[in-house]
Amino acid sequence: MDQRTSKDDYYLGIADSVLNRSTCLRRKYGAIIVKADEIISTGYNGAPRGRANCSDLGFCTREHLNIPAGERYELCRSVHAEQNAIISCSRRDMLGSTLYLVGRDAKTGRVITAAPCTLCRRFILNAGVERVISRTVDGGIESLAVSDWIARDDSLPETPPAQAH
Repeated sequence: MDQRTSKDDYYLGIADSVLNRSTCLRRKYGAIIVKADEIISTGYNGAPRGRANCSDLGFCTREHLNIPAGERYELCRSVHAEQNAIISCSRRDMLGSTLYLVGRDAKTGRVITAAPCTLCRRFILNAGVERVISRTVDGGIESLAVSDWIARDDSLPETPPAQAH
C-alpha cells in the first residue's frame, strides 16, 4: 500500500518551507504555483525589492497602530506571497494552475488558516489560476475553486445602488 504523502500535503509542505523567507513580523506566508505537477513559481510576503523589511526595521506599522488582521493593507510594507508568486510567472504559464498557500503566526510559529485577501483574489483571478489550496489551522486542507469567486463577487455591494433614470 502507498504510504507516500499526498500531492497536496507535499506542495503545502514546500509552501510552508518558502514562508521561512518572509520578513513580516505579524504573519508569514508562503505560496507556490503548480501546473502539470511542476512548481512554476514561489513567493513569500516581504517588502518590495530595495525597500527595508519590517524584520530589519524592527517594527510593523499595522501592529504599532493596532490595526486588526484583514484591514488597512495599504499601510503594510509587504507584497503578499500570492502576489510575489504571480509576478514571478507569466500568465500563459499560470492558466489552469493551482496555488498552494500556507500561513504562520510570526511570533508563535503556529499555522493559521491562510486565505487570499480581496486584492490577492483579483490577482489570482486575472492570473488564470484555477484552484487555491491552503493548510487550515487544524492541519486540514482547504481547496477552493477560483471560479466560485466569480459566482460570489465580493466586490459588489450587497444592495446595489438605485439606478438613475
